[in-house]
Amino acid sequence: MKIQKLTIENRSKVYALLQHAFPGTDYEVALVRKLHENSRPVHEWVCIHTSKVIAYIAFSNAYDGTDICGLHLAPMAVAPEFQNQGVGSELLKFALRQEAIKSRTLFVLGEPAYYQRFGFEPCGAPICPFDKNNSHFLSMRNNIAVSFSVGYEPEFNAAATSSGKQGKKRRLR
Repeated sequence: MKIQKLTIENRSKVYALLQHAFPGTDYEVALVRKLHENSRPVHEWVCIHTSKVIAYIAFSNAYDGTDICGLHLAPMAVAPEFQNQGVGSELLKFALRQEAIKSRTLFVLGEPAYYQRFGFEPCGAPICPFDKNNSHFLSMRNNIAVSFSVGYEPEFNAAATSSGKQGKKRRLR
C-alpha cells in the first residue's frame, strides 16, 4: 500500500473509486470532476494497492465571503472491499501531517464519532450550509468566534444540482 499525491493519470481511477464507494449517487464523482475541470485548488492524495486506487482524500478551500478561512475535507472514500481495515484512517492521518494541511483550520461534514478520533471537534462557528444545526459539522484548529455561513467552492452546489442531490451528504463517515 502506497500513499501519494493524485496524478492526472490516476484521476479516472479516482472517479471509478468514488462511483464504487458511493453507489446510487454520482454526487462525489461530479464534484471531483468539476473541481478538476475548473482547476480549483485541491489538495488530494490516493492510496494505491496493486496499481489500484483503493482510497482517496481531498481538501478544498473554505470561505468567509471571498476570504479563505480554512479547508474542507471532502470527499474521502475507501473502496468497499477495503473498508474497516484502517485504510481510511491511515490516509487521513497521512494527509493531516502534510505541509499544506497541518497548520490550517479544517472543516468536515461527517460522522462525529469517526472524525473526533483524529482531533476534529464539534463546530459552533461557522455554520455549515449543508447541516444547519451543525450536528455533523466538525473542525480542527478553528478559532473562528463569529457566526457566518461557511462557503464552499461553487462546484459543491453544481455537483448537487447535476446529480439531483441538494448538497446534503448521502452517507456520513
